[in-house]
Amino acid sequence: MKLTKILAAATLVSGLATAAVAEDPTKVGFVYVGPIGDGGWTYQHDQGRLAVEAAYGDKVETVYQENVPEGADAERVLTQMALSGADIIFTTSFGYMDPTNNVAAKFPDVKFEHATGYKREHDNVSTYDARFYEGRAILGTIAGHMTQSNKIGYIASFPIPEVIQGINSSFLHAQKVNPDVEMVVIWAYTWFDPAKEADAAKAMIEQGVDVILQHTDSTAPLAEAAKTPGVIGFGQASDMAEYKPSPRVASIIDEWSPYYVKRVGEVMDGTWENGHSWGGMAEGEVVIGEITAPVPADVKAEAEAMVAAITSGEYHPFTGPIFKQDGSVFLAEGEVATDLQLVQMDFYVQGITAEIPQ
Repeated sequence: MKLTKILAAATLVSGLATAAVAEDPTKVGFVYVGPIGDGGWTYQHDQGRLAVEAAYGDKVETVYQENVPEGADAERVLTQMALSGADIIFTTSFGYMDPTNNVAAKFPDVKFEHATGYKREHDNVSTYDARFYEGRAILGTIAGHMTQSNKIGYIASFPIPEVIQGINSSFLHAQKVNPDVEMVVIWAYTWFDPAKEADAAKAMIEQGVDVILQHTDSTAPLAEAAKTPGVIGFGQASDMAEYKPSPRVASIIDEWSPYYVKRVGEVMDGTWENGHSWGGMAEGEVVIGEITAPVPADVKAEAEAMVAAITSGEYHPFTGPIFKQDGSVFLAEGEVATDLQLVQMDFYVQGITAEIPQ
């Protein structure tokens, strides 16, 4: 009789242990290049993390590390996250590409997702990106209409194809509505450095720029624009709504939530596979924030029509004829750029007089 009770108790304990294991939450890690309070890129990725928590509740546990430099520090942070039991880790900056693949090789049972990169050297590595150039086309259209000086500025981070796409898309669409427009490009060589970004904006304004676009992460350019009447800008990566209705007259919002919720769900149900995702307006990953009252009604209507056309697939921002800076043909009349052409973009389009740093 005692033996029967012992066996029954052992069975019960075993069953409880199995249930506890089964109920362990999926651990999801995020590695950020800037602070979650940057108001831009990192802030928006962290909103995606919070969306994962909202979607799955106590079925998930999320962890994050902010202000992680690109390079050896990233590899150390990723290793620690993997050792802590993370099931999937999202690395959210281009410079994490090699560290992501290096650590993934050591932890084949952990899933790794790298934002804006292209290297998938292992079966447990995926890459994901957003078609930011779609949003840049909208902002460029508004910029071309609203500049009074015919000088628009672009604060760029690093000379990689993703950033060059944005510069070209913005300029092409500004030029379509204003053939006299010029573009001033300043390279900040940083994703997030409010002081450098503010200095770049100030330098542009001193050169006569009255519309500022950016591919850097802080709100500093908008803060600088706010000091000079008549200068406007746009929210970058997040809405940057605190600068509405001006100088922030519209924004390009990176909406990562649908992708993060989807991919974590696939880890949970065992359907995750590695690959590459490049979503845009159609997938809800690139969103144009509120176009505010300082934008004339007809310009707002034109911008909204372009959003609808891009979303439906009726229009592609890189549709020929488009010429390279040196005058050679990039796309013939009616020809649409392929994804391969876009991810390899290393040139300015005709009309931009600056040089791309090597």
